[in-house]
Amino acid sequence: MSKGLFVTVEGGEGAGKTTVLDRMEAELTNKGFDVIRTREPGGIRIAEQIRTVILDVTHTEMDSRTEALLYAAARRQHLVEKVIPAIKEGKIVLCDRFLDSSLAYQGYARGIGFEEVKAINEFAIDGYLPDLTLFFDVDPEIGLTRIKSDEAREVNRLDQEKLDFHERVREGYQKVMNVYPERIKSIDANQDIEDVYQDAMKEINFFVQRIR
Repeated sequence: MSKGLFVTVEGGEGAGKTTVLDRMEAELTNKGFDVIRTREPGGIRIAEQIRTVILDVTHTEMDSRTEALLYAAARRQHLVEKVIPAIKEGKIVLCDRFLDSSLAYQGYARGIGFEEVKAINEFAIDGYLPDLTLFFDVDPEIGLTRIKSDEAREVNRLDQEKLDFHERVREGYQKVMNVYPERIKSIDANQDIEDVYQDAMKEINFFVQRIR
């Protein structure tokens, strides 16, 4: 594969993204691919510091637009410092969240406005979109039950939101899929995690074979 590949994984809280990404990284590496695993917000020093501000459970007074702008700022720095250089080197970049999270969470669920948040992020990413996005579609009640039982999981400010917020997030992702139908593939994340992983790898393998 002469050109690198940018793959993002999206989904609501408790969708199983981290677990699947762990296995996905290991399998692709074992197949001989040069893989970089990263996340948003975060992945590099500056963006990790912004992540701390955004997700701090004590920052309950944070304005929704401030939140959206911070995500976009972290995204920009992460993209130019880590993602783009890795892709230019021919690597597969696996990223936990990207643009679509902002559209679903801040644009739709927070009610800022889908097009408004899209505009902020278009400025931040300067036309740079993932080659493939896997959307882990989980029922919010199932997802929230999972995170409550996972004692090792990072607790963040979004975990304090009520069920109706997470239901709006899911609706937001459906809207995002309508905007980018060619890029985004939906995975049923209500299944057992093994089935979620197998479905995700089928999409990855199909895409990699198509571009090699």
